[in-house]
Amino acid sequence: MYDYLIVGAGLYGSIFAYEAKKRGKKVLVIDKRNHIGGNLYTKEYEGINVHYYGAHIFHTSNKKVWDYINKFATFNNYVNSPIANYKGEIYNLPFNMNTFNKLWGVITPSEAKEKIEEQRKKYYKENPINLEEQAINLVGTDIYEKLIKGYTEKQWGRDSKELPPFIIKRLPVRFTYNNNYFNDLYQGIPNGGYTKIFEKLLDGIDIRLSTDYFVNKEFFDSIATKVLYTGPLDQFYDYQYGVLDYRSLRFEHEKINTENYQGNAVVNYTDKETPYTRIIEHKHFEFTESKTTIITKEYSVDFEKGMEPYYPINDQQNQEKYQKYFELAKEESKYLFGGRLAEYKYYDMHIIIEKVLERIEQEFENETNS
Repeated sequence: MYDYLIVGAGLYGSIFAYEAKKRGKKVLVIDKRNHIGGNLYTKEYEGINVHYYGAHIFHTSNKKVWDYINKFATFNNYVNSPIANYKGEIYNLPFNMNTFNKLWGVITPSEAKEKIEEQRKKYYKENPINLEEQAINLVGTDIYEKLIKGYTEKQWGRDSKELPPFIIKRLPVRFTYNNNYFNDLYQGIPNGGYTKIFEKLLDGIDIRLSTDYFVNKEFFDSIATKVLYTGPLDQFYDYQYGVLDYRSLRFEHEKINTENYQGNAVVNYTDKETPYTRIIEHKHFEFTESKTTIITKEYSVDFEKGMEPYYPINDQQNQEKYQKYFELAKEESKYLFGGRLAEYKYYDMHIIIEKVLERIEQEFENETNS
């Protein structure tokens, strides 16, 4: 019945579906959720587009990717400038001269560099054995204690001394008064929310929502020549080599009867005592004017099989497990695999687009050659 069954209506699956249909292929897209868009899903509520699964700011320096996504949406000029709240003290992120001025009263880049170097030298470890030592090696004790330690421990659910140093290979430190989090050439939020992009990508394509592929896998496989699977790779192979570990997230959405709750789209809470990692105020993404506002508190939680996976734990043990699954996937002819879950990597949106466009070229070039 179909040339392609696509499991997952997120960014990877939806772009593949669009491009396959454009080439005359008959496509069915299924998703276990009751909506399209995956984690990019936005839901309009009283004029505010709520990023239902956490903040997503599009950014890229790849003009091909930027031009591609702009076929489906008009982007505004939102610039990501998150702030950190440490026990009521407000600091700019990423770490920049505004941050250093607030921390130490320094004015010039040379003063800031001197302060960081002084703290680094005092506690420097030649071969850091944990995240705490690695972070202090990079930025010193003050930045670590106020802006890294508590947030990171909440994010990963473990003490910083128990976390491997590779989690923080580098930290963005800028000696300019620039609060723009990204250095990319292009950045913004789609006007009207991300869901509108997916409505255009999937227009005219057969879709079945609230549909679990694994409940009726044999049937779904039988109705398509090929299957593109964008879910967790360990689940596809029935966890035969064990469960791949993730951190998961929990979101609490709340309507508040005020025009402006926190004055910024994203505020990170970097102390250990505050249970959530950040609060998102969605109206600031699109400069929405309304008498009320909607906020989302984001909590990092332990992952168990069956929960929604968000951040892969790329330690050696998990990478070895993933490699075994990857070797199985390489041998498949009917099945294609792609996206952050199937590849067990944390990908920003622009990387997903790069990868799926590469896959499309390979897939249809191979078909032509064969």
